Amino acid sequence: MRNGMLAAILGAAILSGAVPACAQGVKPVPGDSAPASAGLDALKGNWVRPDGGYTIAIKGIGPDGQLEAMYFNPNPLPFSRAQAAQEGAVLRVSLELRAGGYGGSTYELTYDPASDRLKGIYYQAVAKQRYEIYFVRK
Repeated sequence: MRNGMLAAILGAAILSGAVPACAQGVKPVPGDSAPASAGLDALKGNWVRPDGGYTIAIKGIGPDGQLEAMYFNPNPLPFSRAQAAQEGAVLRVSLELRAGGYGGSTYELTYDPASDRLKGIYYQAVAKQRYEIYFVRK
């Protein structure tokens, strides 16, 4: 009777998520869940800057963090550099525009999972000015 009650309590705890389920004799390794590139997938999608309607479309992410991305203002412009990196739990995006009169303007962004936003600094190279900006998922 005692073992049956213990099994029922443990089963309920596992089903509720209070205790992780593991194969017998196998213990989970801290931080050994998904590959680092899986975290970068959170960056995929269309992002719009509310203050001007500028849009970043991130379609894919290479194993080295290279982004398949495009900028829209409102016409499409290619990025001369589009890179993402994961530093611990922090996702960073670095983008550079050379086409369309942008002359090396950059976005240095960090993904905020709580608000599902890309936040950071836009450097307008022609005017040599920096602006705090953010993008929301479209």
